[in-house]
Amino acid sequence: MAAPLNDDRSLFTLVGELPDQIQALVKAEIDQIKAELSYKAKHFGIGAGLVIAAAFVGIFLLGTLIATGILALSLVMPGWAAALTVSGILLLIIAILVGIALASFRRGSEPLETIESVRQDIDAITGRGDYGGY
Repeated sequence: MAAPLNDDRSLFTLVGELPDQIQALVKAEIDQIKAELSYKAKHFGIGAGLVIAAAFVGIFLLGTLIATGILALSLVMPGWAAALTVSGILLLIIAILVGIALASFRRGSEPLETIESVRQDIDAITGRGDYGGY
């Protein structure tokens, strides 16, 4: 009879290694969840900061729109035209900041990859479903 190869481990050896492998798998999954949540928190924080910046600029927009209305009513053409131009520029800045914030929120709201990985691991342990052909 030939000596067992490194790949030919006994059932008792495999069962004995199982708790260590499960512990390593759980630890790896927890580390991955931590990394993903940190990534998502970062992008939500960036998005929230940009929305606050847009709101701050919006306060100036409100002031210039009020000034524009006052100056337009007084029919001082150069004054209201200048105020309307400033209002348009501020509105453009707000639109850009909100667009960047929305993109950051979308990046941060993508589903967690770890949840699907954990489901596959449970399927592999229980012998259900397609779990990568192992």
